[in-house]
Amino acid sequence: MQRIGHVLHVSSSKKLILKAENLPHIGDKVVDKHLKPVGTVFDVFGPTSSPYVAVKPNMEEPHHIVSHVLYAVPSPKMKRRRKRR
Repeated sequence: MQRIGHVLHVSSSKKLILKAENLPHIGDKVVDKHLKPVGTVFDVFGPTSSPYVAVKPNMEEPHHIVSHVLYAVPSPKMKRRRKRR
């Protein structure tokens, strides 16, 4: 589990916008400090020196977690298969 950062606000498309401290992978599960599921990482955007993370919430009232710290739970790595020729 790695710390992503603080929730800045909720966008007009109902995504949580975070200022990233550590970069998660797209599709990683996101939890709060009590390990309660919040959503999944939807997008990583902005400058590489200070990126932002968009999280697609799976809760009805995402406004309640603004200014909270969120954490990423890495998804298990998928095995890549070789293409047949």
